[in-house]
Amino acid sequence: MHLITIKDETIGGDILNEIKIQIDRESIKIKDLIASRVTAEVNAYNDRLPEYYNGLVKPSDSEQTLNGYKMKKRKKVDAEKQVYIALEAFQANGFFILVDDEQCEDLEQEVLVNENTSISFLKLTPLVGG
Repeated sequence: MHLITIKDETIGGDILNEIKIQIDRESIKIKDLIASRVTAEVNAYNDRLPEYYNGLVKPSDSEQTLNGYKMKKRKKVDAEKQVYIALEAFQANGFFILVDDEQCEDLEQEVLVNENTSISFLKLTPLVGG
């Protein structure tokens, strides 16, 4: 079991957000990495229902602020819908993933992970979801 850190970064290298997730194997497909990350964010939000959502995909009933996405109503976010939107966005170049400074280009690509693996998500446009 590996606890890995995923960073959201700007093209200039500024870190916007960090999330830690558990990976239970030595390698993971990019689609599973995205799904694990988005599901962890949604679960963390749904457990507490705070005023702001910090995640890869902007929930549809929210507005972007400096502190994250401010929810108009505090309601649970649909993880499955968010994962679908994130996977579609990756395929449409809505964001890039770098693993140890190497760009990942395919959802089926397998990458080796451990506690020292550097994983960065570079968002090009806000991803709006459910």
